Amino acid sequence: MKKVVVGISGGVDSSVAAIRLKNEGYEVIGLFMRNWDAALNNDILGNPTLDENICPQEQDYNDAVKVCEKLNIPLYRVDFVKEYWDYVFTYFLDELKKGRTPNPDVMCNKYIKFDMFAKKARELGADFIATGHYARIKDGKLLRGVDNNKDQTYFLAQLSHEQLENVLFPVGDLEKPMVRKIAEEYDLITAKKKDSTGICFIGERNFKNFLQNYLPNIPGKIVEIETNEVIGDHIGLMYYTIGQRRGLNLGGNKNRSYVVGKDLNKNILYVSSKEDEEYLFSDSCVVDQVNWIGEKKLDKCTAKFRYRQQDNDVELEYLDNGDILVKYNHVKSVTPGQLCVFYDKEECLGSGIIKEVRKNGKKLWYL
Repeated sequence: MKKVVVGISGGVDSSVAAIRLKNEGYEVIGLFMRNWDAALNNDILGNPTLDENICPQEQDYNDAVKVCEKLNIPLYRVDFVKEYWDYVFTYFLDELKKGRTPNPDVMCNKYIKFDMFAKKARELGADFIATGHYARIKDGKLLRGVDNNKDQTYFLAQLSHEQLENVLFPVGDLEKPMVRKIAEEYDLITAKKKDSTGICFIGERNFKNFLQNYLPNIPGKIVEIETNEVIGDHIGLMYYTIGQRRGLNLGGNKNRSYVVGKDLNKNILYVSSKEDEEYLFSDSCVVDQVNWIGEKKLDKCTAKFRYRQQDNDVELEYLDNGDILVKYNHVKSVTPGQLCVFYDKEECLGSGIIKEVRKNGKKLWYL
């Protein structure tokens, strides 16, 4: 009997992944990852005052215990707190300092779930590891999940071919309603549990209140880009991303303005109220930290610049330094720090991280 170690998160997707694997005849072991420790992280900062009362991690663990008891499978718990701090949270803070919009979930998959977790699973004698991601693997290729609304290949696109070997995605061929139905049939506590959203280590907390414990707020001016008029104050450039409308608190007709850029040196947040949104659209970007999952490298394919975004036709120009110039037609809110993920129909080819955004051959100065 083949042994598979499943990442049990305390959510419905990983619960059903365990059910399906057990029904297929695998010896199933659950493994819960503890990636955040408020007390330890506070000690690192020398700041013992953070309020962590609403961190959902312990509740998730309690739910994971109940699921595994129900399914009669063992559950182990492993701490990756230091590794998460070193490889994910530090990256998150460094990107914010640069004025970029990072995606820590991508780095968590790359360095924690499909690296540290996989090593621990092998220590437990695993032939395979499995997670509740909505994705599929076929003939060594990473394919989109069947449920287009839940497909998570975007978050897996920085993984290597080697990291995806001996990996199973048991819910990748299901749509979300069916996953919940299976959980209900087994009377699992996670069946109707709300999906986790946002950044995992922040949970339900206010983003600003959480972040100010790690990065100092540096308030500055909000400037309308067309007129160079100061129209308000921002609370810190790290709290804003390109294309953002909410939370600017400008009042009146200026309240429909959207973020079009940041000047880190002058600590200025640039906004525009133009209805045609000319400042948000670009026609190319440069990506670095390029990762190809397989050997297929196309000159033309499709790409997503944000999760849940529709596919965009792109042309790729491979630069001598290893970066890629990605050319496209009039795409909105392409943002430095986010992932550009390449696809060939159903296959996820790989990705790069957006380094700069261009329009008409020129770098957009305000990004």
